[in-house]
Amino acid sequence: MSENQAGTLFIVATPIGNLGDISPRALKTLGQVDYIAAEDTRHSARLLKHFNITTPLIAYHDHSDQRRQQKIMDLLQSGCDLALVSDAGTPLIADPGYALVKRARASQLAVIAIPGPCALISALSIAGLPSDRFIFEGFLPVKASARRAHLSALAAERRTLIFYESTHRILDALTDMSQSLGPERHIAIARELTKTYETLIAGTVANVLAIVNSDANQQKGEFVVVVSPCEKQSTTLMDQESERVMKILLADLPLKQAASLGARLTGLKKRDLYQWGLAQADK
Repeated sequence: MSENQAGTLFIVATPIGNLGDISPRALKTLGQVDYIAAEDTRHSARLLKHFNITTPLIAYHDHSDQRRQQKIMDLLQSGCDLALVSDAGTPLIADPGYALVKRARASQLAVIAIPGPCALISALSIAGLPSDRFIFEGFLPVKASARRAHLSALAAERRTLIFYESTHRILDALTDMSQSLGPERHIAIARELTKTYETLIAGTVANVLAIVNSDANQQKGEFVVVVSPCEKQSTTLMDQESERVMKILLADLPLKQAASLGARLTGLKKRDLYQWGLAQADK
């Protein structure tokens, strides 16, 4: 603790499975700070016990009430150093921390990253899919209709897609990917990364879905789904009249309805018109 200046907030990455992945710098930081703010104190207590770290724990989640967040801010402003950890991996990446970091930076407090494990980067590095440009979409919507709509909106994406998925929805997610992205799109699903039963299954959506559907063990655990980018340029022959029709329809209708009606009016494929509309929205 510093008596003359505000403390520092350290964002500390912790193992996503294998405890051997924690860095010496992370261990040193966790042992030297005054407090550790944890997503789940019981979960983090086991990690600290394993490494004989006795730093006091404070429960913190982005949905914590303002009093809890204010308590952490007061500690930082009084000169205490704090480490923020999530249950596994890098905080803020589909985990709590954003609200606290935003507030700390707005108060001109020092925020320092202690880098380490991150499930999405680990999966991307072994997926065998393009890694030069990618986007992370987090967890897909729970409701089927919203999930399919979200995937359809990403169908023409030219960057590699990365999703997190749970045991309870992995089959539904893969089924919807087959419908919305096409059964021949290439994907890789990394399951239980760095843990005892780690697996990676790669191939077309249709092939991967068949494998997972036939093996109950491959439906258990935590998943990272990596999806290849759309490689096909639209083959839609959008002449001036077709473009004019679509622009008129899009002025008053949602893209999905405009593509459906446009297909009937122009004779072009609904999917091609939908992807053309997505491309126009990105311009």
